[in-house]
Amino acid sequence: MNLHLQIARISLFTLLTREVQRFMRIWTQTLLPPAITMGLYFLIFGKFIGSQIRQIEGYSYIQYIVPGLVMMSIMTNAYSNTSSSFFLTKFNKSIEEMLVSPMPNLIILLGFSLGGMIRGVLIGMIVMLISLLFTSVTLQHLWIVISMAILSAMVFSLGGLINAIYAKRFDDISFIPTFLLTPLTYLGGVFFSIQQLSPGWRKVAAFNPILAMVDTFRYGVLGISDLSITWGFTLVSLMFIVLFVWGWWLLQKGVGVKV
Repeated sequence: MNLHLQIARISLFTLLTREVQRFMRIWTQTLLPPAITMGLYFLIFGKFIGSQIRQIEGYSYIQYIVPGLVMMSIMTNAYSNTSSSFFLTKFNKSIEEMLVSPMPNLIILLGFSLGGMIRGVLIGMIVMLISLLFTSVTLQHLWIVISMAILSAMVFSLGGLINAIYAKRFDDISFIPTFLLTPLTYLGGVFFSIQQLSPGWRKVAAFNPILAMVDTFRYGVLGISDLSITWGFTLVSLMFIVLFVWGWWLLQKGVGVKV
């Protein structure tokens, strides 16, 4: 085997293993809180409030919001995992050891982003299981569910990495989630159908990548959607490519990681 490929393979396995062990070791802080939070969402919005809301396209309200809440947990946790992990690596100066090692920047990018993706998808699975305690859900298109969950988790994991690269203080990694991602998430069809919006706002909402993720994932779970599935995968895939190239370019240039 080519020496460079062997180094890359070992480096990726080592970094990815470290990332997974990091959040699994403190599972009471990384896995349990999101599960409890989503359980409360199901209880309050699904059972208490949802019981007073009419069905949406043949599904009860709690069934309708299950895909959105699962996807919301995937996105937020994939983002927070990578942003916090990479920033701490910068803070304790261990990123310098990676940069002077034979580890390619592409492997650093993949290692951190795959770690965030695994955490996001794992929590998504936990939330899906919790939803079964409140309602019944059947997966209509399993391959769409799996592919969109992984793709969305990678997009947010890469976004968290880029945020951490630019961040100079720990508070900086919460700026984008608070002022950009949270509004887009709550306007991204998690709790309502965009058919309730006026025609003009529906056209604007169609360009919200979070809506594309939630809506496509909902189609995989329930078989209903407000947007074209092709458009959903196209928009999210473009986001993935842009963020992947952007993150790789930042590491190549040493932005935020080199003095």
